[in-house]
Amino acid sequence: MRIARLPGVFRPRSDTWLLAAALRRRPEVAGGAVLDVCTGSGALAIAAALAGARFVTAVDVSARAVLTARLNGRLNGVRVEAIRGDLLDAVPGRRFDVIVSNPPYLPGEKDALPRHGRARHTEAGATGRLLLDRLIDAAPAHLAPGGVLLVTHSSVNGEAATLARMRAAGLDPSVAERHHGALGPLLAARAPRLEERGLLAPGERSEDLLVVAGTAA
Repeated sequence: MRIARLPGVFRPRSDTWLLAAALRRRPEVAGGAVLDVCTGSGALAIAAALAGARFVTAVDVSARAVLTARLNGRLNGVRVEAIRGDLLDAVPGRRFDVIVSNPPYLPGEKDALPRHGRARHTEAGATGRLLLDRLIDAAPAHLAPGGVLLVTHSSVNGEAATLARMRAAGLDPSVAERHHGALGPLLAARAPRLEERGLLAPGERSEDLLVVAGTAA
């Protein structure tokens, strides 16, 4: 896979590739309609297209990300419909076999989403769940019967909270991938504050990267 980036567009990282691997293993992808939300560079959309998806749509609030996803689709010889918009509001009335997302999920200093700078790529409120929870709540209305929502985030955000939120939304949840390792640089630098907020146990300096699947009835 070839990935180019316009300035200011999120660079795919380890969580992107963990999610891409889980996406390629889903039987719903081949021949299905796939939606990549918070697409950034378009890496997940392209992974779905290369895995045989019938139709791939990529959504991002950033105009540069939308252009980057289109560019990378051409570089990889696949067709990606790239749309600018706010999460699932960008695809009203449409349903997909797979919705995949690696949204910003790092806990920030403020409750609101960042409006400027690199923090927009990584942070999502004080618990890191602002975008994640919106995705889970809205996904069932955009999934075909038997379709699946795949999201990635850190155990710092609360694995149990995600499983419970999916159940409440009417999805059947499971942890599809788990990778344990040391906290990344940003979380490690904020570890004392995360301990104060109860997001990390005292002295804990590791996390699980999770891919959580929620399957529609």
